[in-house]
Amino acid sequence: MNFSDFASLCYELEKTPSRLAKIASAAAYLKRFKPDEICYGVAFLSGRPFPISDPRTLDIGPSALIEASKIPEGGNSSSTPLTLKDIADSFGKIAEASGKGSRLGKYNLLKELVERADSPERPILLRLLHNELRIGLHDGLIQEAIARASGSDLKAVRRAALFLSDLAEVAAIALTAGMTGLQQVDIKLFVPLLPMLSELSQDFNEIFTAHGGNTALEFKYDGARVQIHKEGDRVRIWSRRLSEVTSSLPEIVEIARRDLQGDSFILDAEVVAVGKDGRPFPFQELMRRFRRIHEVETAANEIPLVLHLFDCLFLNGTSLIDETYTQRWAKLEAITGGKYLALRKITGDKGAAEVFLQEALAAGHEGLMAKALDSPYMPGNRGKLWFKIKPAETVDCVIVSADRGSGRRRGWLSNYHLAVADGSGGFAPVGKTFKGLTDKEFTEMTTRLRELELTDDAYTVTVRPEVVVEVAYNEIQRSPQYSSGFALRFARITRIRDDKSPEQVTTLANLRSLYERQFVSKSRRES
Repeated sequence: MNFSDFASLCYELEKTPSRLAKIASAAAYLKRFKPDEICYGVAFLSGRPFPISDPRTLDIGPSALIEASKIPEGGNSSSTPLTLKDIADSFGKIAEASGKGSRLGKYNLLKELVERADSPERPILLRLLHNELRIGLHDGLIQEAIARASGSDLKAVRRAALFLSDLAEVAAIALTAGMTGLQQVDIKLFVPLLPMLSELSQDFNEIFTAHGGNTALEFKYDGARVQIHKEGDRVRIWSRRLSEVTSSLPEIVEIARRDLQGDSFILDAEVVAVGKDGRPFPFQELMRRFRRIHEVETAANEIPLVLHLFDCLFLNGTSLIDETYTQRWAKLEAITGGKYLALRKITGDKGAAEVFLQEALAAGHEGLMAKALDSPYMPGNRGKLWFKIKPAETVDCVIVSADRGSGRRRGWLSNYHLAVADGSGGFAPVGKTFKGLTDKEFTEMTTRLRELELTDDAYTVTVRPEVVVEVAYNEIQRSPQYSSGFALRFARITRIRDDKSPEQVTTLANLRSLYERQFVSKSRRES
């Protein structure tokens, strides 16, 4: 398939608000694939240069992408059209460039590819390089398109997606083997599956009612979720986002080989970076470990990790996901001999639950998880079988600009740039969020911000800083990206504060104090 056809589809989907029309267009696109085009064709449709199951990354810096976007357009210099395979091959060459001079080599390959793209193709290629197509086609719609294109049952497609976690692979099976192939998909070693998710709640009464009076409370650690696969001495580990992180976590690999029993298993766990005092480092420090490729042993000494296991999904060749939480925990205890387990309390008493929550918070962690004792493990599912209890901090911010929305949010200004008062009459940016508002509020906010518009570059609208919002966050992080020096992690708007003026928002000095206060319960890295 020619890349121009893919670009045309993207422009069509970008302008199509109808969910059913998007599915129909995507399905028609999928039907045109040859078998060897399916995997990278579906990856591109998902806005990814590579399928999720492909560990390669382009590893191109922002400056190279900015330079590539400035390459003069002169039309396609090649006499042959650019195909999807050409794009996939070029991405592969860029990813595989390594060693001395690889940065220049990557850029030259990138420049060559961009120069081959004609005017309509180039914006789509650049969006793909940024991992952001902005065509409003989320994974759920792609699953429906796969079902329609292959003539398969949607439930079978969704089930396969839960186990394989890669829509490119699901599409390849559905489009070549149909329902028969999809029905044979099951949990298997060294294929990461989507993690089970939870609802957010701060009401223990609601939780006890949903869980039949008793619930299993576990510490919600301030770490990173990982999925550990082992067979014999072979161990591989994936992150919550299904990126392989095995090489970055050598001490966790060693624990799996040395201390955990069983010929084969798949375990759900949290890893936490800890200081010399045993308290958790801020999440930002942990992410430095996950991103390390070189000098991992040095990083392991500087930022040691602690493992907390909380579920067993597969043991000695048998899937456990349909067994109850209680049964799976018993298997987990047997595998570990009681070591490395998440701290846990089974209770139906609100007072005991609140005491346990305070213990978790005092230890520097996020809060608690509450899990129904009879719950199966449902990959990718978010519901009331699991709850997350996590008190949120809030600050008041002013909106200084907003990005245009895409897909379902097309037509709205829906990604808000947040700032605090800098102490000298201006405002210092601390992050962005599109979370927290209803559709009605998005519409009203768009109208309101348009009336405050100062500049518009066709993507971001800068506004007079007059709208104040209350913003919840999970953590304040150091950030060189913003002039404030800080960023709010997982920012989400909780209220529009029409009762407050911009002069009454949180100050940068306040934010700095809140950042420092985090270290009462967290460890701080020595600089």
